Amino acid sequence: MEWIRQACRSVDKLFRNFSYYLLPVAIALFSVYFLVFLPSIYDTRGETSLPFRVVEATSGDYTPASARAALQGQADVLTATTQLSEHPFWLAVRLPQASRTKDTFLDFPSRHTQALSCWNADTLAPLGQTDRQSVSGAIQPVRAGYAFSIDRIPDVREMLCRVVSSGPARLSFSIWPRDQLANSSRAFAHGIGLLEGGLLTLAIFTIVTALINRESRYVLFAVWLIGNLRLGALSMGWDTQWLSRVIDNDWMPVIRMLTMAFYYVVTYTLFTQFFERELRVIGYRWLMRAVQMLGIVLLVLAVTLPYSMFLPALWAVTGFGAASLVFFLARILVITRSRIAWWYSATLVFTLFATFSEVIAAAFDFKALLESFNSVTAALGASLMAGFAFAEQMREEKHERMQAQAELDRTYQVTPVGLFTLDPDGSFVRVNPALRQQLGLEQDSLPAKPWADYFAPGAWDALQGLAAHPKGGELEVSGVAATGADDTGADPRWYLVRAAHAGDRIEGSLQDITERVKYTERLQFLANNDSLTGVLNRRGVEEILNSAIINFSDDHALSIAYLDLDRFKLINDLYGHQAGDEVLKQVCARVDNVLEAGHFLGRVGGDEFIVIFHDTDTARAHELCLRVVKDISTRPYQLRNRAFQVKISIGLVEATAGMDAKDLISAADRACREAKRGAHGHVVVYKKYAREFLDRAEELRLIEELGSTFSPVGFFLEMQPIMALKDPGNSLNFEVLLRMLDSHGERLPPTKIVAAAEANGNIAELDKWVLSTTLQWLRTNVTRLLRTKFVCVNVSGASLNDEAFIEDVFALLERYQDVAPMLCIEITESVALHDLENSRRFIERLRQWGVRIALDDFGAGYTSFSYLKDLSADALKIDGSFVRGMHRHPANLAIVEAIVELAHNLGMRSIAEWAEDFETVEALAEMGVDYVQGFIVAEPQSPAALLDAESCLSFVTDYRLLRFFQERERGGEMTTSMSDYH
Repeated sequence: MEWIRQACRSVDKLFRNFSYYLLPVAIALFSVYFLVFLPSIYDTRGETSLPFRVVEATSGDYTPASARAALQGQADVLTATTQLSEHPFWLAVRLPQASRTKDTFLDFPSRHTQALSCWNADTLAPLGQTDRQSVSGAIQPVRAGYAFSIDRIPDVREMLCRVVSSGPARLSFSIWPRDQLANSSRAFAHGIGLLEGGLLTLAIFTIVTALINRESRYVLFAVWLIGNLRLGALSMGWDTQWLSRVIDNDWMPVIRMLTMAFYYVVTYTLFTQFFERELRVIGYRWLMRAVQMLGIVLLVLAVTLPYSMFLPALWAVTGFGAASLVFFLARILVITRSRIAWWYSATLVFTLFATFSEVIAAAFDFKALLESFNSVTAALGASLMAGFAFAEQMREEKHERMQAQAELDRTYQVTPVGLFTLDPDGSFVRVNPALRQQLGLEQDSLPAKPWADYFAPGAWDALQGLAAHPKGGELEVSGVAATGADDTGADPRWYLVRAAHAGDRIEGSLQDITERVKYTERLQFLANNDSLTGVLNRRGVEEILNSAIINFSDDHALSIAYLDLDRFKLINDLYGHQAGDEVLKQVCARVDNVLEAGHFLGRVGGDEFIVIFHDTDTARAHELCLRVVKDISTRPYQLRNRAFQVKISIGLVEATAGMDAKDLISAADRACREAKRGAHGHVVVYKKYAREFLDRAEELRLIEELGSTFSPVGFFLEMQPIMALKDPGNSLNFEVLLRMLDSHGERLPPTKIVAAAEANGNIAELDKWVLSTTLQWLRTNVTRLLRTKFVCVNVSGASLNDEAFIEDVFALLERYQDVAPMLCIEITESVALHDLENSRRFIERLRQWGVRIALDDFGAGYTSFSYLKDLSADALKIDGSFVRGMHRHPANLAIVEAIVELAHNLGMRSIAEWAEDFETVEALAEMGVDYVQGFIVAEPQSPAALLDAESCLSFVTDYRLLRFFQERERGGEMTTSMSDYH
């Protein structure tokens, strides 16, 4: 039976070859033969053109008699064009005697004619008329124009006609034999049917293709084809009908203009949609945007201009648009060389040239082009080219699908992610090599067991739920125990599954994420734990502490301890960080051995730890802290052949209601620092309502009261006199001091005000307020401060590091430049030396406004004589810790004396603060100190008290100090002031 099957296969092959190749070739050859060698059934030979005379009624219409007279002497022509004129044209045509038979017709084929009336030129008797709505007399419609049967006008030797046209009308007369004119009419009707039926069929086919393939561009192409149909109808003269229905003649001008405008817009849109990717590559976006804007202009003109004025605008716009599209097509073809682009380019170019040939012919009277290229040719050619383009696009799409399928198959085989297809019961239908490897399967065989047998219980139900979800998603599942003999007892592996329904099957992917799960678990551990020691980190401590605070009550006591290793940095410096790390691990192990259930250890710094004592009273926590100190401090840490001794300080704090984690940690840190100031191994305990808690609460209240936005409410200024020791009766200098009353009317310590302002970020605004208030007060009272040489104002270090504050300072100095030289800005020594270059620039700019500079708290910070030569200060303000009671401390006396001598040698003045007794002032005067400030002279005074005083002596009440100055005055001491050294 093999020969029968072979014969059947041969017959099948023969039928396929006949249908696919032989028959199409035969049809093509027969079609070419019939078109080239056989005559058409519509034989239209026999037309004879007649000469005629023509005149345009430009300055008012003629009567038939006056028109006949105007035509006298006009030259005969075979054709004439109206050039868009809508004036009446009068024509005179002489009928040849040889044509006077009943089978002869006079043809007037102008399709733009809107009205036609004819008379016997000899007798002026009317012969007929039409206005596209009705026909009377001897006139009858033929094709897109009109004709006269000669036998109905037998006595007419010459015909006089009046024509009114719309658009670029072409006027002519010809004589036709009846049968030839009938053939021409049938050919015209055949062309209409062929054009309308062919393009509508192609448009419907394109729309159906668009619906099936869900491709909106095909719908656009179908609309463009219908536009070709309407332009072809306009060219042939039957655009007055649509689907065998006549369109009202009054609508025609607007319909024609809108048709052309819409066709322009659709052509632009079609072009940009089909070549969207190519247009992004070739550039010239501005030119394409200009072409688009002209489409909007054309639509506006179509509804605002008359037809005769619209056509010139149409020619200009379409000419520019056509040239631009040709330019873009040329660049696309050169750059992309796409075969689809070639066919679409041919379609567009053919259509543009053929469709607008009529415009060219009408505009330039170039009629030879009209006979070869017109809208009919454009419509048919575009349809043919579009068919080729569709065929080429389908070929490329098929090729792309085949390539994509092949690529998909290759990807399916080589992808490192497991891919699978499951039946509804969970059986494997298809798997790729990666999944075989993941599940340990043999090559070229499907898994013998269903999905559920390879994964943990519940995985199959979870997979079905995942696949049923409309938006898809992913799922992590655990595999069953390892299948290999060597893997017995190993941890199960983890997989990431993605799946979706494909019909009644489930398709998905399987990715081994075991390592990722391990890393995630490790990261989750490190998020709350220290990577070196394994104990909690700061985040972990705060989370547990916050949880404990939420559950805090009298029945659930809570304490925390802050642990700090003493001189641990020395171990790192001497023996390296590896040794230090090992010590930290052993410290954590020893602390863990002491702690009980419910206690947590965390590392919050290099050598700083926190212990949370949950459900543990302070007494028990104190006992455990002492054990920690003993266990850590008494036994050395052995690392290979080295032994380290480590000490520890602990601050223990008992929590109270209302405290948050950060405040509790801050209090414990403060207690630990207090412990470090005592003996090594000391433990400091803050119990409930300790003074430290109250101070912290007051500080927080003050920060809250100051708010995040600065407000001067509650602030005021006081002034403390600074007395010149050599001429106290002629000096009234002072320092401006900030004061504040809280909401309860209580005066707050200045140090707390500054600390709170720095904490909430308002310190720069506060310093600015002090400066501006001081300068304003000085300007107001300058005439009453004749003995005031300088006024000291302290500026905080935080403000000096704020560029905005610096600019505000100089803006204030410019505003108050009349009193700015009275200012003396005090800068803390440590702040000035922190950024020496910046401090030097700031001081130089201050000096430009005449402002003096004093280095405050000199001697208490990082004093180095080498810095003083770089800072051109006017005065050194000796730190009060050296001045207060210095006559009782020889060392302080020597330090002050050295600073005074240094200041004088550098041309600076010296100011001693915190002078509180007569002996101190006496000693300062003997050393040559220039100015003294302290309670022995005067306490801080109100601004009004300063204005009422004659000098600083007005505030001195100590009789010994007054007598001292009187004796010095009688002794004739020399008087100086800071201005002498400015």
